[in-house]
Amino acid sequence: MAVDWQRCSWKSMSWRIVKVPVESETERLTCSTEMMTGSLMGWILARRKSRRVALAHCSLLALAALAFALPSAAATGPRTLLVLGDSLSAEYGLARGSGWVALLEQRLAQDKIPATVVNASISGDTTSGGRSRLPALLKQVQPSHVLIELGGNDALRGLPLQMTKDNLATMARQAKAAGARVMIVGMQLPPNYGARYGQEFSQLFTQVAHDSGAALVPFLLAGVADSPQADRLFQPDRIHPTAEAHPRMLANVWTVMKPWLH
Repeated sequence: MAVDWQRCSWKSMSWRIVKVPVESETERLTCSTEMMTGSLMGWILARRKSRRVALAHCSLLALAALAFALPSAAATGPRTLLVLGDSLSAEYGLARGSGWVALLEQRLAQDKIPATVVNASISGDTTSGGRSRLPALLKQVQPSHVLIELGGNDALRGLPLQMTKDNLATMARQAKAAGARVMIVGMQLPPNYGARYGQEFSQLFTQVAHDSGAALVPFLLAGVADSPQADRLFQPDRIHPTAEAHPRMLANVWTVMKPWLH
């Protein structure tokens, strides 16, 4: 077992020059300072005040429009993605850098998405293990996004489905309370586990994602476990995918992750 700490618009108005016939005699009006009293002075002062108020309003409107036009810092700033998973995310039996999480880092760099990936996956981990580890990870990593890929080992050990569901729901709540967006990565079981058990297991991921408002990847191994070439896409233990399968696994995640990150 090993933990992989991978790293207002301004509207211009047209001005028209209006030509006015010049009278033969121009009336010249001379106003002395002493005359500028009473209603005339009040009118001038009121005009000046209204102009200042109007300019202030325009400035506020311009700033408000600029704020709406610019993307928020949350949408454009760097993200920190915490991956909390089991052997499927921990590169079990694979060369370092060939698993889907490592491929994800490459995809983020390729698409120029500023994000740091912290892979805290452990081979053999269960939802109970993830639940116990998550609070410390949230405090240490302070992620903006949390991806939870756990539950497969619960089923392999025959653990109660309700316990798995409760653990996933608790982790989703903890991550959201820490200010992070959450993604649940679903898993399915082979037919030999029984149709009812397999269906209930698959549905619990959907239910947790729905109840917690988390994003959902329905099945991490879609196109791998159900592929006609499944024999060559799994290691000899028939549980862990080969390096050839991990780009497909990343594609399953990326479809949901790209809009989730923005």
